[in-house]
Amino acid sequence: MILVTGATGHVGGELVRRLAAAGHPVRAMTRRPAAARFPAGVEAVYGDADDPASLDAAFAGASGAFLMSAQGVGTAPGPTHDLALAEAAAQAGIRRVVKLSVLDAGAGAGSDVIARWHAEAEAAVTDPSRHWAWTLLRPGRFMSNALQWAGRLRTGDEVAVPFADRPAASIDPADLAEVAALALTSAGSDEHAAAIYELSGPESLTPADELAVLGRTLGRDLRLQPVPDDAARTSMTRYGFPPEVVDAIMQRTRQSDRGAEVLPTLEKLLGRPARTFAQWAQAHAEAFSG
Repeated sequence: MILVTGATGHVGGELVRRLAAAGHPVRAMTRRPAAARFPAGVEAVYGDADDPASLDAAFAGASGAFLMSAQGVGTAPGPTHDLALAEAAAQAGIRRVVKLSVLDAGAGAGSDVIARWHAEAEAAVTDPSRHWAWTLLRPGRFMSNALQWAGRLRTGDEVAVPFADRPAASIDPADLAEVAALALTSAGSDEHAAAIYELSGPESLTPADELAVLGRTLGRDLRLQPVPDDAARTSMTRYGFPPEVVDAIMQRTRQSDRGAEVLPTLEKLLGRPARTFAQWAQAHAEAFSG
């Protein structure tokens, strides 16, 4: 049995579908199992990282687990959700773990608050006392970030976009799910053990480029309204991001090109090119239609 946490998310949902289609027993953990829709044969279970007892029940009897958390950086003294998931997995005797992390999670103690947060989360998985085979996935920007535009584009052709000129080699969550499935189900138990995979999509595009691709896919003349950096900073603060997190995001965005490089990892692992943003847009076109 493979437990997928974050099973209704962009990566987790794709992973559940892929594992189920391949005939693997799958348990999908979500805080709202009654409202979730999973393929036939998938066991939907309640689990909440703030409710340790629920995690014990969700992990019980599983042999493999996909771990991810949507807990915001800086919303607690540390990544408490990631630590709770790792501890529950250890208590359940999980033998194989795939952890969804981020680029630069291993940058070290002198790095920014985002890297330090994710480094602590990774350490809970890579701790030698856990006695399991672990794999870390470190992607950059997701193509599914474009879904943030869907509400505006269902009612109009213009969308406000911060950092519209910042390129990134965005990755399709479906590709991440395929790599996760490979690491969780590979016949050779040591093939992906202690592996750290930095992953990207096949091309470096700005959000403005992606909007243009989306417009061609939809057959619409979509217009971009740039958001000044000061306004983006103010918006993140109003949304509740702690000041040091806002500073880290601004520094990463404007003073570093990390994440813009096209990496070869995914093609080497899967034996095929990563999916393009045009392919992602075609697959999700309905989300942007009225």
